[in-house]
Amino acid sequence: MRLVRLWIGDYRNYESAELEPAPEGLTVIEGANGDGKTNLIEAAAYLATLSSFRGAPVDALVRHGAERAVVRAEAEREGRSVLLEVELQAGGRQRMMVNRQPVRRARDLLGALRVTVFSPDDLSLVKGGPSDRRRYLDEVLVTLRPANEALRADVDRILRQRNALLKQAGWKGRADRLSPDVASTLDVWDVKLSDAGEALARGREDLVGALEPQVAKAYGQLAAGRGDVSLTYQRSWHGPLSEALGVARDDDLRRATTTVGPHRDEMSLAIAGGGGEVPVPLPARTHASQGEQRSLALALRLGAHALVTERTGSTPVLLLDDVFSELDAARGAALLASLPAGQVLLTTAGPAPPGSSPARTVRVQAGRIRAGPVQAGGSGD
Repeated sequence: MRLVRLWIGDYRNYESAELEPAPEGLTVIEGANGDGKTNLIEAAAYLATLSSFRGAPVDALVRHGAERAVVRAEAEREGRSVLLEVELQAGGRQRMMVNRQPVRRARDLLGALRVTVFSPDDLSLVKGGPSDRRRYLDEVLVTLRPANEALRADVDRILRQRNALLKQAGWKGRADRLSPDVASTLDVWDVKLSDAGEALARGREDLVGALEPQVAKAYGQLAAGRGDVSLTYQRSWHGPLSEALGVARDDDLRRATTTVGPHRDEMSLAIAGGGGEVPVPLPARTHASQGEQRSLALALRLGAHALVTERTGSTPVLLLDDVFSELDAARGAALLASLPAGQVLLTTAGPAPPGSSPARTVRVQAGRIRAGPVQAGGSGD
């Protein structure tokens, strides 16, 4: 899989721009802070995921003063060309097209272009709360199988409805004193959450098992073989979810929220440490050094990249945003030495990292792009 060409109009700080990355190998996008280098790979990633990896709402993606933004790309997969387009309106709505044909469902566009994105904010995968790691797992599930987007959306919808009912009940006593209508409706939502929630949790558990060796391999390459990594999925309940929801009903009513389910699960990350002859796994969030945490965050992305390649038979486009500002020289060199085959787009504030040998270099200046060699002494970011 590769990105042949990207066009954007009224997107972020770009009035109009066209990017043609190298078909294989490394494309370096160089520019100073605020000039828009990250905006380019964000636009490409948006076509693949229908969301901003920076967490920005649609309104923030439309250039100031414009009514809409357009992101369009020609992608190639297994020798076949596909044209993708998303129109983002300032009011928050979006219109999607594949090969100039409108599509209504996100999953009709998802999978046409696959990307793996690493950004400095990915440190939250290690240092942040459980929601960051759950989001990571769900994103990989959708990349592997776009139909998983419907399952994820189903769980979110059911939780919203169940929580709204719990708040509406406003009950501070016991569940067996609920009105028959409220109790019956809550039973319905419990069945729905049990079915969808169990399916999502099983998908995540299977994914964690498949990811662990890939992440461990990537981490070993970045850290020169130092330290074992383990990933563990932890459910927030024991036994069938339907039974756990029944047991938690009193507590749910008192707190007016759903206290068990896949939205409360965790993926724990551990790294070998302890200094003894037999290193013991320690929580990466609290016991890993800053360098180890950054390497582990990158390894999570590279591990997912390798798994998606293996499972789908198609290598995603790898988008690395300012990655070398997050790694020391040794880990940066290790990353360059272990970059996967395929198409890689890398943003950087200065010249291409030593030893990178880019196939193409693009310079970004104040919302405009031009191809050509990067001059020595690029601006800081």
